Amino acid sequence: MAVSVAPYLSAHDLSVLIDFLLFAITLACVAIFHRHTLAAALIGLGVITLKKLLGTGFNEGPGLAGLLAHYEHEWVLIVNLFLLLVGFALLARHFEASRVPDWMPAALPDNWTGGLMLLVLVFVISSFLDNIAAALIGATVARHVFKGRVRIGYLAAIVAASNAGGSGSVIGDTTTTMMWIAGANPLQVLHAYVAAACALLVTGIPAALAQQKYAPMVKDPPSGLHISFRHVAVVVMVLASAIAANVGAHLLDAHVLDEIPLIGLAVAAALLLTAPMARPDWSIVPYAARGALFLIALVSAASMMPVKSLPAPSWETALGLGFVSAVFDNIPLTALALKQGNYDWGFLAYAVGFGGSMIWFGSSAGVAVAGLMPEARSAARWLKEGWPVALAYVAGFFLMLALLDWNPEPLARTG
Repeated sequence: MAVSVAPYLSAHDLSVLIDFLLFAITLACVAIFHRHTLAAALIGLGVITLKKLLGTGFNEGPGLAGLLAHYEHEWVLIVNLFLLLVGFALLARHFEASRVPDWMPAALPDNWTGGLMLLVLVFVISSFLDNIAAALIGATVARHVFKGRVRIGYLAAIVAASNAGGSGSVIGDTTTTMMWIAGANPLQVLHAYVAAACALLVTGIPAALAQQKYAPMVKDPPSGLHISFRHVAVVVMVLASAIAANVGAHLLDAHVLDEIPLIGLAVAAALLLTAPMARPDWSIVPYAARGALFLIALVSAASMMPVKSLPAPSWETALGLGFVSAVFDNIPLTALALKQGNYDWGFLAYAVGFGGSMIWFGSSAGVAVAGLMPEARSAARWLKEGWPVALAYVAGFFLMLALLDWNPEPLARTG
């Protein structure tokens, strides 16, 4: 008697499995071949795009028309990332040229608490400024106060501090900004700082102690140090432009951020307008552009994944999303969660914001720091030396859960 056995996987399920397998292979190649990360990311994106073109198509439709429609949705994010990564790399050079980083040792304690205070500073800056800029400023200062000898574990702590600082502010991170645009009240994400503050200490204390043992902070600034106030003025004006564009858009019409790469354009315009005051170091643009293209390739590949649904919103789901965001871009994860609704937005903001700190390419701040200090592009060393980040993520999450409990709230959608 013949028995008909249905296949375990339908053609659609098999196609979805192949999509995620290709993305996983891309991420694995990025982690293994850390000296050729751009090539690995671009090849992975190319293979995924070709598979979509010849196979099941994109979420927006099949073939070339579907590809064009897909990037019509994604171009604002892509342009913003490129302009911000390149712009803040130039800004970091202005900050170095100001000689303020050389003065910083005089303002910071010259023991392990100095390293911790620098991480707190990054945390605070990220609460009102993009976490990319906060991380780059922190890495630039660290390179000076530790005379170029910065542990990968301490760089991981800088990235973690920048992501933690932005998690409770609707202007501090792209994901929380997305929640605000979708209708979340700023107070609905504010309690993420309960977890973020805990995570900062759990990450920061061991990182600062290890960094002090590896390369002690040099207390005395160089003799005859003169601060370049014109470079300081440029840094202030560029940062003020980014903040003004972000806050102004939210006060007037937050949806404009979905239609125009406003923040990136504001940073680029400020750098060009202030060039007569202090000429940017244009020589770093090609290198910064490579780092930006790497992140854009990963973001583009992640956006093509057929993520149709998540498990039902719960604290367990939010906890899992934090680990997923370490390897999967948190922008599409956040967008999917917003479509689902019924999350505790503070938990979600902390999870997708801080979770990406666990691996260097898990967040745009990590990619930016690795662009500034290429030695960070070793996933193995990041995981080995930056192990407190994963511990801090779990500790912060469960502290917030114990103190505040899971309280899902609907989004007050704005028109």
